[in-house]
Amino acid sequence: MKPVNLQLDYVQNSFFMIDLYPLKFKPIYKTKIWGGPRIRKQLNFIDAPDNCGEVWLLSSLPGDVSEVSEGFLAENNLLELIEVYMGDLVGDKVYEKFGDEFPLLFKIIDANQKLSVQVHPEDNLAKERHHSYGKTEMWHILESVPHAQVVTNLKSGTTPEILKQFLSQNRVEDILVSESVSPGDYFFIEAGRVHAIGEGILFAEIQQSSDITYRLYDYNRTDSNGDTRELHVDLALDAINYNLTERAKIRVNSTPNFFNRVVTSPYFTVNQLSFDKPTERDYADLDSFVVYLCIEGECEIGYENGNGTFRLCKGEVILIPAMLTTLYLKPTKTETKLLEVYIEEE
Repeated sequence: MKPVNLQLDYVQNSFFMIDLYPLKFKPIYKTKIWGGPRIRKQLNFIDAPDNCGEVWLLSSLPGDVSEVSEGFLAENNLLELIEVYMGDLVGDKVYEKFGDEFPLLFKIIDANQKLSVQVHPEDNLAKERHHSYGKTEMWHILESVPHAQVVTNLKSGTTPEILKQFLSQNRVEDILVSESVSPGDYFFIEAGRVHAIGEGILFAEIQQSSDITYRLYDYNRTDSNGDTRELHVDLALDAINYNLTERAKIRVNSTPNFFNRVVTSPYFTVNQLSFDKPTERDYADLDSFVVYLCIEGECEIGYENGNGTFRLCKGEVILIPAMLTTLYLKPTKTETKLLEVYIEEE
């Protein structure tokens, strides 16, 4: 199927724009040295390779722009849609701030082995160095092995000089703060926070639209050619926020059939809904797109004046255009859990 001419279609001597509807996208698979088979085996991604470390669910990064998978707009990509539909798709305030860029990136990551110790720059530093946004992110743990852990900070009192000393002595693990992990946990990782994912963890990640990572330490790991991965110590030392003292795990209420707040930040707002009966969601007062990420079960999604419904399974996302203000959610199993993600006005 060829992409639709988004801007103008000619019918009976008149021009019209194709109406927007809830949008699903083709997955983008990323093989990694630390990846595994769970994205294919545990979720609904039958084409994923065995060593798939990441599946990008919704992205506008260059070279990895998501394409619509269903409906009249199938095979058109996210940036083409924003260019044409602007505020109708993403919200007027969001379009005013980000233009033709999509501000968020959605992933699922399979850490079959532990990931590197790393840090991401905040907006100002990322703009200065890379002409990019910074990278604040949030994790939701889908599955984990017993006793799994994540690194979420440096020990209190660590300075750049102390960090450089421990790095030079190959002892950086001695000054890392770790937290235990269980399915259902949430972690908020703001830019500047040193972090690392332990092995045996499958998780969903919601983040700013950026792929900038500074690796501090990679456990002296080598690839099939015996080469170690590049580190970015000098860049990382300036990007770290050494004043972060709180742990990153978030406590979340789980009131049934109610949207429970998970994260409020300048970059994204995230709510969790656990529901076992049909529910309606009104977005008339929200000037933003909404993304649903299914983290358990499956559901059907309908919208006002729309024809038919859209099925959403565990591990999938669907983008709700800002112009669609009334949504109908119906679980197709005993209980379904969704993450609801949008951008609020500052």
